Amino acid sequence: MAQRLNYEVKPTPIGPTAREELDTLLETLHKGGVLRFANDLAGSQHQVLKVLIDGLSKEGSLNAIQNLSILGMALSRIEPAQFYKIVFAFQSAFGAVSRYKPDDKHDEAPGVTGAYKMLHDDELWAALMPIIEGLKTFASGLDKEAEKPITAFSGKQTEQ
Repeated sequence: MAQRLNYEVKPTPIGPTAREELDTLLETLHKGGVLRFANDLAGSQHQVLKVLIDGLSKEGSLNAIQNLSILGMALSRIEPAQFYKIVFAFQSAFGAVSRYKPDDKHDEAPGVTGAYKMLHDDELWAALMPIIEGLKTFASGLDKEAEKPITAFSGKQTEQ
């Protein structure tokens, strides 16, 4: 009887090997100038860091960073559903303002009689009251003394 042969079937190659892919990636990065930029950046890291630190230590840069962090803190307090409603309500309101064209009926001031009628217009007051309440809250917020942002956000006192 014949002896059994030990033969393993090699898998069919389905694409380039990892080494070929790496070589292709390196060549692409080299052609695009990315490798040269990375080498230059690594070689001049002290100068780059000095420029970054000098730029970030200016008062305007520090103010911008603090203002962005304050915006982030304020946005973190708004529920996404509420923010969605506010943003799209503003979008609709600005669209309505930009599309508004006065007609013959609204070209003139309402006069005393028209103003009196407006005082009794429930739909108008229903639309104005949230705006008035918002303006009151905004005005009272402007009257408050400014705290350090992190103190107002977290309730923890910070040093000067």
